[in-house]
Amino acid sequence: MLLGMLLFALNDAMGKWLVSSYGLGQVILIRSVAALIILSPLLWKAGIEPIIRAERKGMQLARVLFSTGEVFCFYYAVMYLPLADVMTFWLAAPIYVAALSPLLLGERVGWRRWTAIAIGFVGVIIALEPSSAMFTLPAIISIIGSGAFAFMMISGRFLRGTPDTTLVLFQTGAAGIAGLIFAPFDWSPIQSQTDLLLLGLLGVVAMSAHMLVNRALKMSDAATVAPLQYTLLLYAVIFGWMFFGDLPRASMMVGAALIVASGLFIFIREQMLKRRIEPEPLEIA
Repeated sequence: MLLGMLLFALNDAMGKWLVSSYGLGQVILIRSVAALIILSPLLWKAGIEPIIRAERKGMQLARVLFSTGEVFCFYYAVMYLPLADVMTFWLAAPIYVAALSPLLLGERVGWRRWTAIAIGFVGVIIALEPSSAMFTLPAIISIIGSGAFAFMMISGRFLRGTPDTTLVLFQTGAAGIAGLIFAPFDWSPIQSQTDLLLLGLLGVVAMSAHMLVNRALKMSDAATVAPLQYTLLLYAVIFGWMFFGDLPRASMMVGAALIVASGLFIFIREQMLKRRIEPEPLEIA
């Protein structure tokens, strides 16, 4: 999980570097093609049946739309905002999921989690720095993107029976198609072989990160490894300073602390409630 989060942060830093020189659609198109090449052996092994017989076609389409919107919003946001700022907004997605779960998932949320949700939203507002600047287009795009990521997470709960490779194929393929549509409008000639290598590595690193995280969740209990996702913020601060000279704002650090604390509390509380509901295992003498 730690290595997966490190690769996600590296992918994000590479993406921020590349979108400063190349079109958004162009970067996403090449990223998606490279990721699909890496994914192809797994798809070949699984065969076409899991793709054809994928459950809940309408929900699959909704997830694809949310995931495509999310990736475009992310790369647009990092063009203009520090990496750690964008990561802070994206790490608020579990808070949005918890807030929407009573409406969309029919889950009961008690006063403790509602308190944590409220604290998380306060963290988002502090990170935005309430002023006229908080309504800039990149900031608004960040909130929209993190919201799309939250809806993507919710839709994933309805698709637990779909294999990971199928979900990643739909998600990556849809982003590639969208990139193909938009790439001609802002295509820039590739300036060097190094840039071409980085564009290809962008997809390879992202796909490797997904595989590592999925492997971690299969090797260990989610309660053990899932909280490690918040190390992504630490990596983002380090890479933002190393590659772009971005130093975290005080308001962002305070907001991030509230968001992380809120997200961790919500996660731990949900794990506690699951243990209460699940029956105790029978002891065999």
